[in-house]
Amino acid sequence: MTGTLQNFARRYKIAVDLLSFDYIIKDDMTYKDITAKPEDGVFIYGIYMEGCKWDYERHMLAESDPKKLFVELPLLHLLPIASRKKPETGIYQFPVYKVLSRLGTLSTTGHSTNFVRWVELPTD
Repeated sequence: MTGTLQNFARRYKIAVDLLSFDYIIKDDMTYKDITAKPEDGVFIYGIYMEGCKWDYERHMLAESDPKKLFVELPLLHLLPIASRKKPETGIYQFPVYKVLSRLGTLSTTGHSTNFVRWVELPTD
């Protein structure tokens, strides 16, 4: 992900410190539909959510179905944006971990070494 930001910064001659990701859910396609890399950014798939699901009609998070603990998040496009303003409402800060157990040692930042990043997902 850092490499994606660096490549974008070089391509458009923008300071990498000004960049952050916009999170675009591509719920109209799957990874099998990908025929080329995106013009900018990166596609990510294989992220699982716990305790919720993706509502394909409303294009946002929803309550999970009974007895379904884990559900796959649709294809995600991480798009670098310069000087992006973070949405103040309608967003859930979804934590992404390397492994399901969330176990890891605490780093100096206070996060688990298993923690990858927060992903902004729309919700009501």
